[in-house]
Amino acid sequence: MAKITPRTLSGFKDFLPKEAVHKENLLHQLIAIFRSFGFLPIETPHLEYAEVLLKQGSDEIQKELYRFKDHGGRDVALRFDLTLPLARYISQHRHEVGIPFKRYAIGNVFRGERAQKGRYREFTQCDFDFIGSDSLVCDAEIVQLICAALESLNVGGFKVFVNHRKILNGIAEIAGVSEKIQDLLRIIDKLDKIGSEGVSAELEKELGLSAKSIQTILELVNLKQTGDAIEFIDSVINRYSSVSLNEGLNELKIFFQILTAANIADKIKIQFSIARGLGYYTGIVYETLLDVLPSIGSVCSGGRYDYLTQNFSEDKLSGVGASIGLDRLLAALDELKLHQQKFCGTLVIVMDSQYFPYGVKVATQLRMQGNVVELYPDIVKLKKSLGYANLHGYDQAAIIGEEEVKEQEFTLKNMQTGEQQRIKLQVK
Repeated sequence: MAKITPRTLSGFKDFLPKEAVHKENLLHQLIAIFRSFGFLPIETPHLEYAEVLLKQGSDEIQKELYRFKDHGGRDVALRFDLTLPLARYISQHRHEVGIPFKRYAIGNVFRGERAQKGRYREFTQCDFDFIGSDSLVCDAEIVQLICAALESLNVGGFKVFVNHRKILNGIAEIAGVSEKIQDLLRIIDKLDKIGSEGVSAELEKELGLSAKSIQTILELVNLKQTGDAIEFIDSVINRYSSVSLNEGLNELKIFFQILTAANIADKIKIQFSIARGLGYYTGIVYETLLDVLPSIGSVCSGGRYDYLTQNFSEDKLSGVGASIGLDRLLAALDELKLHQQKFCGTLVIVMDSQYFPYGVKVATQLRMQGNVVELYPDIVKLKKSLGYANLHGYDQAAIIGEEEVKEQEFTLKNMQTGEQQRIKLQVK
């Protein structure tokens, strides 16, 4: 019988133990930050009815959806993010969880996009959302959490780039293309990838815009904050006239006043080209880039969505939140060589099978002292078992032979320095 070649699909990956441990450690750090801001965990299924995911996702993301008929003939799809399942969840359970509601969710999502460095077709998202309040305090708190999370992970410098959907609406008004806003956003969102010339060509070809309208749009989306945020906002208000634009800018001004009080305004920059490709954002939107590795893309993105539950309920529930792309962040840490290669753990090695009961006592003592401990299960040459300890990142080995058992001790070897010391067995 022919053997199956072991392989993974393009865009999907296995995690080796060291990678999985590092990912788990990052998750523990993030969860601690989420809880410190009062966010509570929820879980939703990987598989949803397709209608839950279709109505609010952009056309581009709907093309990337893993959608199929299940064995019961139901139209189902794998979730492409954790926000639309949240809309279904909060509509179904709002009276049980209470409003306003602060939630975080960690889970894998699926998108059939082109696989590339830092981008996978299955990846882990860490979402945190504030549901049921229109207050800009919530928007600012989400950005506070982004900053706290990235600082806790020691990824170096970063910037959170922000925009407002009303500003984008205002740009469309000024250019006279309000009726084509969704297509306009989709094209603007490509600015970093295809540049101003590429955007100009698509605006002309796909939307049939005049050279004057294209010039106005590019002039506005290429405006960048270089100094103080409030001064930049005031300069734009004085220069351009649009109801939507001014509303968005004034909300950003309040937003920055709150961030200034939180001492993080210097980490936030206004950038009008951020359009966020997902169709449901209605307010402030943001993307986060690492200073030393901007090429890997945004490691945390999000925004406000005022019509979260409109497809499920007559009640209007707004929300604001963000998502940390954990796998992209892991790829960045790997590129920056910030992976933790060693951890505080001990491999217990016995030199003869008759010493296994004694080895269990040694392992128990070390665990009681707060150590991660593994008892090596086979009798092999010491060189091989120490090689296993190195492979799995153990920083210590507890070696047990005839003399150690006789003296009721064990030899503790430092795997980095090679130093050894005898430790008394205390467990009876």
